[in-house]
Amino acid sequence: MKIAFVFPGQGSQYEGMGKDFRDQYPCAREVFDRADSSLGYSISKLCFEGPQSELNLTANTQPALLTVSAVVAAVIREIAPVVVSACAGHSLGEYSALCFAESLTIDTAVRLVHERGKAMQSAAPHGIGAMAAIIGLEDGLADEVCREAGQGQIIQAANFNGPGQVVLSGHKEAVERAIQIARGKGARKGILLPVSAPFHCALMKTAAETMLGILGRADIRSPIIPLVNNVDADYLDPTPASVIDSLYRQITGPVRWDESIRRMRTDGIECFIEIGAGKVLTNMIKRIVPEAECLSVGSVDDLEFFSQYVATKGLIP
Repeated sequence: MKIAFVFPGQGSQYEGMGKDFRDQYPCAREVFDRADSSLGYSISKLCFEGPQSELNLTANTQPALLTVSAVVAAVIREIAPVVVSACAGHSLGEYSALCFAESLTIDTAVRLVHERGKAMQSAAPHGIGAMAAIIGLEDGLADEVCREAGQGQIIQAANFNGPGQVVLSGHKEAVERAIQIARGKGARKGILLPVSAPFHCALMKTAAETMLGILGRADIRSPIIPLVNNVDADYLDPTPASVIDSLYRQITGPVRWDESIRRMRTDGIECFIEIGAGKVLTNMIKRIVPEAECLSVGSVDDLEFFSQYVATKGLIP
């Protein structure tokens, strides 16, 4: 059986995440300690104790989620070292996937996503932009909705999360118009999302340019595990230059999650395992490829089930 590890993005954070791993596994404590040291403040305390309002700040959310994913991956590598055929991450989660694929160390990765969060938050003044989830829109109509809603403003598809599920991002007025237009084209609902900035659209251009400079100075290596990136929904060339280009284009480009999962499934992935906080990706994948097996590992209890599962399937060499 071929398996893929997938890593969650912003929105999966919650108070207390990762604490059970820290309490039980020395390798988890080591990852948390390295993240704290690299950032110069206690991201571990924020993960464990919140408050949620601070954890939800983009500059904190991103390193917090990445650290928890790295913690879970480190524990899995120690107690159930399965062979992973591919990996991917949703938006921020692509950095977690690169960390797992040894393209980024945890020290480098947390600093990069902290800077990414600050750059994205400052790229569009508060209240200028918005994001909305459009549910039940026929595939292929998202671009048409954006063209009609734009009226000289920026609006584009930001996330293709599964059949009939697309997230739009751009100027607030354009996004509000798009909700009404989408309903007129058969969408069941359109919901404004409680986000702090309009991610994955052209309003993030200054953030992309800022990150390009930061990425160019970072210690980035070739990933050792095949990685399907967001912006192309294709396997990343295993070179540092390709990693930088992918992460740069991702900030203003869409997360093509639906296509990414289908690409891995076409290449023989039979089981997708979500590594880190929450089960958002697991639920998405069940809708995209219902025939595939899906697991999530975000707690020690999940880890026990995962260990039994991979042992039963003979996936540990």
